[in-house]
Amino acid sequence: MSAAKQKLELTWVGKEKRPRLEPRILLEDMEKSYHARRRVTDGDLFDNRLIFGDNLLALKALEQEFTGRVKCVFIDPPYNTGSAFTHYDDGLEHSIWLGLMRDRLEIIRRLLAEDGSLWITIDDNEAHYLKVLCDEVFGRVNFVANIVWQSKDTPGNNASTIAQTHNMILVFKKSEAWKPNLVPRSEKQIANYKNIDNDPRGPWLGTPLTRVEFRERDYYELTNDAGRQVLPPKGSSWRRPPDEIKKLQKEKRIYWGKDGNAEFPVEKKFLSEVKGGVVPQTWWPYDFAGSTRNASAEMKGIFAGEKAFDTPKPEKIIQRVLEITTVENDLVLDSFAGSGTTGAVAHKMGRRWILIELGEHCHTHIIPRLRKVIDGEDRGGVTQAVNWRGGGGFRYYRLAPSLIVHDRWGNPIINPEYNAAMLAKALAKLEGFTYAPSETLWWQHGHSSERDFIYVTTQNLSAEQLQALSDEIGADRSLLVFCFAFHGVTANEALRRWPNLTLKKIPKTVLARCEWGHDDYSLNVANLPFAAPEPEPPPANTRGKAHGDIRTPGLFGDAPENHTKREDAP
Repeated sequence: MSAAKQKLELTWVGKEKRPRLEPRILLEDMEKSYHARRRVTDGDLFDNRLIFGDNLLALKALEQEFTGRVKCVFIDPPYNTGSAFTHYDDGLEHSIWLGLMRDRLEIIRRLLAEDGSLWITIDDNEAHYLKVLCDEVFGRVNFVANIVWQSKDTPGNNASTIAQTHNMILVFKKSEAWKPNLVPRSEKQIANYKNIDNDPRGPWLGTPLTRVEFRERDYYELTNDAGRQVLPPKGSSWRRPPDEIKKLQKEKRIYWGKDGNAEFPVEKKFLSEVKGGVVPQTWWPYDFAGSTRNASAEMKGIFAGEKAFDTPKPEKIIQRVLEITTVENDLVLDSFAGSGTTGAVAHKMGRRWILIELGEHCHTHIIPRLRKVIDGEDRGGVTQAVNWRGGGGFRYYRLAPSLIVHDRWGNPIINPEYNAAMLAKALAKLEGFTYAPSETLWWQHGHSSERDFIYVTTQNLSAEQLQALSDEIGADRSLLVFCFAFHGVTANEALRRWPNLTLKKIPKTVLARCEWGHDDYSLNVANLPFAAPEPEPPPANTRGKAHGDIRTPGLFGDAPENHTKREDAP
């Protein structure tokens, strides 16, 4: 195979190891959810989400509902600098950092809409490796830009070598469907448009009519407004051919100065006719996107002078990203929420948002900050620029605990913390069904299509009960049945007698589906799992207890005290 056809990939120790994530359900805590007391505008958004929990598991939890729906993902992951941060251990070994980032990027790509994009702030420690990793996940053709952000607005004169005054923003699109919005013109840019000749078409900006290169076709005499013949400067030529110049002269779009006798004319570009903004660029100075000093001042303003975060991002940089990537009501995701800047700015700009954060600062900083935004009490950041007056709200969720735990004998069982509704919702998600319990049909807990349904019960089902289910379902529908056991019929006989039913025994049939009981995939090296020890065999008097003590409330009836394996169960 030629080198040109070889697929270039970034390799690292442990790259082949991938987590088998449990698709957890999300549980809302109404006491932490927050909404404005009154509607401020008709566009107020209330169904935003703040999720507390490991961000990889939370991304997995969002996958079923939000695949292909997120317009913009902005993340500010730990930079792997080796520094000690208050809220993050930001010094992971290089290979571990790449693996954990890869796992998150793959889910993020699935969550993005076809016209969506990913924006990652990063510094030199991992930027170039991250670029190659993103090339692999998103495809090199979907690389958009490496934006250089002037993160420091003061020189670092205490640097031992070269002062670093910038960070990067890597930008990747999901597909060719992505198109950037124009950046609104600043007041300074608008001020460049003047109307020195009182043109009725309004302010205009003069652009040179000459080019700094010679083209024989475009080297000819022009007659200025004073009647004098004018040639381009030596070695140059006009920017346009004669027929276009004549058109511009006829439309009075060439300006020859106050007396009409200038040597170098300009072409008028009227503010009323230009695009509604400017094309985004790869250089973002601090006056365009804010600086870390601005961000620190914003934090102190929000948290009463407290230095809440070591490396916050200014609201202005999020504003620029959202201006380029979204319009009102688009969905924005930040899975490294930090101090909550992305959610605060998205809320002020009328974008829907999802934030994910594992640290306790989710409660001590993010929630208080978002409450101030909703109450209209946050006067800093981009508030005035976007004319924010408060309103809307968010719903707070936490990740449910693992569905499968072990009993006192070491046998896998359904987590006793799961009630009937949680169990049905978890198994529906695991099987790719939408959890939607019917108010009239007791056996309908969710659906995957108009004819395919799921039913979950903690009961042992008899042949008579299965027959009743099959009769009610009918030949034109199918039902996936989860139960702890069924009796009175063999698996092969069940398949033959009830072709519209698919029977699965819990927890046995789900044990191999994913990693159960793994709660922390965070970017904190201290939380990484060690190799699992070899399991010790259970005492002889407990062998054969395949399901242990299961006392989960049933949907169709209470579970028996102790379930043992049946010879007629599949």
